[in-house]
Amino acid sequence: MKGTYAILLLILSNVFMTLAWYGHLKFKEWKAFEKIGLIGIILISWGIALFEYCFQVPANRIGYKGNGGPFALVELKVIQEVITLVVFAVFSLLVFRTETFRINHLIGFGFLVLAVYFIFKK
Repeated sequence: MKGTYAILLLILSNVFMTLAWYGHLKFKEWKAFEKIGLIGIILISWGIALFEYCFQVPANRIGYKGNGGPFALVELKVIQEVITLVVFAVFSLLVFRTETFRINHLIGFGFLVLAVYFIFKK
């Protein structure tokens, strides 16, 4: 159960991370944000990233084997990276409709799935 909680928290964390890191690229299309300078965008992104940390830190504490969770540190990191790429792919397809995924992207994701397999192989 701790593993499931950790993964769900990592997913939430990565949604906020993706919004903080890439969401601002769409701000120029919104009237309310068109005159905000770079410092303002950075501050907004930091505010969004605060929520990322509110989910990321508990996810790692709950999921880490040293705290009674099911995952070794390396396993947690690989899970987080795969979640990051999946969330980013969905975000970019939904929000940045001009972006496309090609076969080489899918092959790269496939290799990441293989990385997860080998990281978890005992």
